[in-house]
Amino acid sequence: MKNRTFGILSWFILVPFLFVMCTPAPKPTDLFNGKDLTGWVAYTDPLDSADNSQVFSVKDSVIHITGVPVGYLRTEQVYADYTFHAEWRWVEAPANSGLFQRIQMPDQKLPKSIEVQLMAGSAGDFVMLSGSKIAGLSAEEAAKAFPMQRKMQASNEKPAGEWNTADITCKGDSIIVYINGVLQNKAGGAPASGYIGLQSEGGPIEFRNLNITFLNQ
Repeated sequence: MKNRTFGILSWFILVPFLFVMCTPAPKPTDLFNGKDLTGWVAYTDPLDSADNSQVFSVKDSVIHITGVPVGYLRTEQVYADYTFHAEWRWVEAPANSGLFQRIQMPDQKLPKSIEVQLMAGSAGDFVMLSGSKIAGLSAEEAAKAFPMQRKMQASNEKPAGEWNTADITCKGDSIIVYINGVLQNKAGGAPASGYIGLQSEGGPIEFRNLNITFLNQ
């Protein structure tokens, strides 16, 4: 009887474990189809009178962004809990750009969002745009026009022409950033959802392999 009871208990313990082990890991969902900008919205300030089809274009499975004027591509959809993967490189000399997380409406030149900085030498810094906030900033920093939280490690970007990776996990109000596999920043207090964006600012930049992995609730 004891052996039977032990066997039943072992089964109830083992079944959930096997279920977890057999549950497939979530697969990434492509945000860029490699052909065109389906699923993305291009924005530049109307006062700049830019032709957005020239500022943001696709060639050879790569998104090309001129950097002038200032603007961005954003997803058509709002996302909540995810890991966002992006690859970028500078076409010419290293310049400036960013990956916007938790974009809030309305669209504007610098949307209300948390910018994961890609500016050469600063990739991984957080920049709070247009009133966006994270927890833990000093009162002095929070009062600035563009509050920042510096990256945790020395810069680990690659030279112009070589591809870099950014992996950004947003869950609830937290945001965690890895640049080229190195943990560079993390914070709480961010909005719980928003659009994702690729910035045009400073100089030509290219993006590829944009995907999102949805996190279990």
